[in-house]
Amino acid sequence: MQRMDENMPFLLQYEHVAWYENGKVRILDRRVYPTQVQFVECADYHEVVQAIADMVTQSAGPYTAVGMGMALAAHECRGRSKDAQNAFLKQAAYDLAHARPTTANRYGIITNHCAEVAGQALEAGEDPAQKIVEATVESLNRRYGTMQIVGDYLADLIPAGGTILTQCFGETIIGTVMRAAMKQNKTFRVFCAETRPYLQGARLTSSCFAQMGFDTTVITDNMVAYSMEREGIDLFTSAADSIARDGHIANKIGTFQIAILAKYFGIPYFVTGIPDQDKMSGKDIVIEMRDPAQVLSYRGISNTVPEVKAIYPSFDVVPPHLISGVVTDQGVYAPYVLNHYFDQQAKAFY
Repeated sequence: MQRMDENMPFLLQYEHVAWYENGKVRILDRRVYPTQVQFVECADYHEVVQAIADMVTQSAGPYTAVGMGMALAAHECRGRSKDAQNAFLKQAAYDLAHARPTTANRYGIITNHCAEVAGQALEAGEDPAQKIVEATVESLNRRYGTMQIVGDYLADLIPAGGTILTQCFGETIIGTVMRAAMKQNKTFRVFCAETRPYLQGARLTSSCFAQMGFDTTVITDNMVAYSMEREGIDLFTSAADSIARDGHIANKIGTFQIAILAKYFGIPYFVTGIPDQDKMSGKDIVIEMRDPAQVLSYRGISNTVPEVKAIYPSFDVVPPHLISGVVTDQGVYAPYVLNHYFDQQAKAFY
């Protein structure tokens, strides 16, 4: 089967995201990358659920992990009756999809499809786990292929020799915009906001751009205004964990304040991704609240005295008036007319 991860950085190669083989799922531990390159090994699909909840993989990584987790679930229930296997896989599909609440709808598209594929394999006397792996790779190819179109549109918006600012780890769009730029022989500088508390921008995004030869600079989250004022930022871009039809988007906490600064400095903000058909407005976006302890410490080192409290909303919601455009596979939409994306028959994405 042809794969769409060719010429992608290490983090975006399929086996380096999550992979099922011989009754186990290996997930690259992005919490410690690039300091260490190590994998979390799961022998039970519940361990995959926990790994996703624990941020072993983030951004679009869970889209791969939940599919591979379904293959593991099929392996776990082998030898049972067809009805028992289908029931087990239906429960696994729900559990994996709800590993994190904000993107449960997206995960569910993948896991429910995997359950259907497994059911068909059982009827045909085929190995459900292998068929699920194949379906997951097909899903990855669809997503990478669709996001390449998005990446092509985004690359067109970046000035040659210009400077962009990123937030968090946009995963697939990072790889596809780099491939598009290299195809166009276009170069640009990249500033990556570090993205506390997990530092995805510093550890993951900057690694991808730097490994592919782009001039890459990391800034702390409180250096954004300085950089916009003095470093020649031409464009701010981010992916989105949820894109509602009314133009509200959810992305990693901190995106909202960067969008406000971009508006102040007259810098366009382009969101990339595919709108969620089932999210009619920003009110439909659920904000995941994570363990505040993750704000108070990092990699086991406490940043505060014991009496200090914290909050950790994982995402925030950016209103449409701060967004210059939503870059999709059908072109760039003004956020206020984003609902027209669905005027055309949407292709399968996940």
